[in-house]
Amino acid sequence: MPHSAELRQQIEDLALRLVVDDPGIAPAQSQWLPSLANIRDRALREQASRVAAAATALIDALEGAENGEVLPDEFHEGIARLQQALDGDVPEQDGQEQTLAQDPELVGDFILESREHLAAVESQLLTLERDPANAEALNSVFRGFHTIKGLAGFLELWEVQKLAHETEALLDRARSTQWTITPAAIDVILESADSLRRWLSHLESLLQRRPSDPPPPHEALLARIRALIAGSTEPESSAVGLASLAGAVEPEKTAEVPASAAAEPARHRNEAMAVKVDTAKLDYLVDMAGEMVIAESLVRHDPELGKLKSQALQRKMAQMTRITAELQKTAMAMRLVPIGPLFRRMSRLVRDLSRQFGKQVAMETEGDEIELDRTIVEGLADPLMHMVRNAMDHGIETPAEREASGKNPNARLLLKAHHQAGQVVIEIADDGRGLDAAKIKAKAVEKGLLAPEKELSESETYNLIFEPGFTTAAKVTNVSGRGVGMDVVRRHIEKLRGRIEIRSKTGHGAQFLLKLPLTLAIIDGLVVGVGTERYIVPLFAVREMFRPGAETIWTVHQRAEMALVRGSLLPVVRLYRRFGVKPKSEDPRESVLVMAEVEGSRYCLLVDELIGKQEVVIKALGETFRGVTGVAGGAILGDGRVGLILDLDRLLKDSEQ
Repeated sequence: MPHSAELRQQIEDLALRLVVDDPGIAPAQSQWLPSLANIRDRALREQASRVAAAATALIDALEGAENGEVLPDEFHEGIARLQQALDGDVPEQDGQEQTLAQDPELVGDFILESREHLAAVESQLLTLERDPANAEALNSVFRGFHTIKGLAGFLELWEVQKLAHETEALLDRARSTQWTITPAAIDVILESADSLRRWLSHLESLLQRRPSDPPPPHEALLARIRALIAGSTEPESSAVGLASLAGAVEPEKTAEVPASAAAEPARHRNEAMAVKVDTAKLDYLVDMAGEMVIAESLVRHDPELGKLKSQALQRKMAQMTRITAELQKTAMAMRLVPIGPLFRRMSRLVRDLSRQFGKQVAMETEGDEIELDRTIVEGLADPLMHMVRNAMDHGIETPAEREASGKNPNARLLLKAHHQAGQVVIEIADDGRGLDAAKIKAKAVEKGLLAPEKELSESETYNLIFEPGFTTAAKVTNVSGRGVGMDVVRRHIEKLRGRIEIRSKTGHGAQFLLKLPLTLAIIDGLVVGVGTERYIVPLFAVREMFRPGAETIWTVHQRAEMALVRGSLLPVVRLYRRFGVKPKSEDPRESVLVMAEVEGSRYCLLVDELIGKQEVVIKALGETFRGVTGVAGGAILGDGRVGLILDLDRLLKDSEQ
């Protein structure tokens, strides 16, 4: 459709003013910005893409100029480009597809950078909600939307630009002290960020040639933003839906460090030293570093090389070993990202659920600087979301209930990370009502998950909440009550080679401990021998090793073997029987017992010998061995042989069955 007469008239009036004014005087912001803003807004409404882009560029030049003035020649050229755009522009319906086809790399960079800005925006908005007078947080949010608007205009992504522009205008009104930002405005701005995230996901799907429907038009959201800009009262938004909450903590496919830096403006970082790298290239580098370690180990243990007695060669080999180890250490460190940004994404979830449930909850974090493998951090998003929702719905009481029981009406939810024995422990703790063991057991019996006469320890009772379909909720809501959340948590944590511990005191709160490895790529292992085979026991689970005596091994009911260790009877698993291997000796007194601990349960592995400790690169065994239980993967040892990494949890469960 042709451009409206109003748009053409506005541009012609602007050009006429420029001719009438003294051409040698530098144009000032106050004279030209209102007119240019009107032209840009009308061009956006009429889908006049080139006019909108030319007007935006001119506005940015004015806003970025020193003392609010640009050079006369530059301004004349800008107005000329605006007129040319008017003559050559047509409303574009397929500009998005053209941009994706012509500049896929630019769009990919835009998606990555916009996600970083939105992560920072969300964090600063929550800060702004607590302290509406925080000018630095307000400016940070404004800059995020302003940057997204400019990039979207350059790429002709008009729906994205339009929403970012209107949100920016709302924030600009607050910056100019015309208006104090309100909780209703925070809701609207957060919804704008969520809507932009959906557009980014849509664009990413199109880039990857996956089918994707564009998000629905956000005219209702734009109307709410314009009402706030105009000064109308904006009603409080209704309860937040589950999909919106999930979107608020959706794992973002971006580097975590830049997002963290953007979210903390007080922390000065030298951005010139940061480089964005494709994660596929990074993973390949880590794999090659692992292969180099294996190759170096093969060379060092080569028997032909061992026959040489040259000290100079030995020194060179030692130097190569040190360099190779340092290379692998550095490559692994490149995969590590701080967990702080993931914790901060939970702040939005806590904020929305607090308002939905009418609860007063303050979320605290500790150990934000603790680093984990990028894959583990991405895999933690869903489990952490389910556990926070569970704490908010089931664990924390309403203010009235807390006051009735003598508690502070403001509840506390703690997310904490710390190192422990070569692992990282993620703690989710609240000071709510805690877990009721009797109620859990009764519900398990009711659902047929437990025989009424079966006795369980407190820890085993708590673990029932991870059973599929288990829930103590009286009714199903859009947040919980279907019995799927905690089951998902356990599956995800086990997939990450971690485990969960629960501690609780009725009436005082619950504490969930997620114990995870630092990385999924390497593992410290105890290499043991059984016959001619080599097995690797994960070292973090090994408690002690000893040679049994004559009175150590006992047989119970002529079936199960137990080891008497300092007054306790522990189950014994003979690895040669489990894997069908011929041992050097079946006499336990000529073997070695390795005591392992899995999920609070201890048992002993009977092996022929201990070979030594080794840091190994984990290799998947492929589809052929997917059905083999008791084995978590494989690794190439220093002598070139393949050792199987034991799945200690599965070995224990199989022995019990």
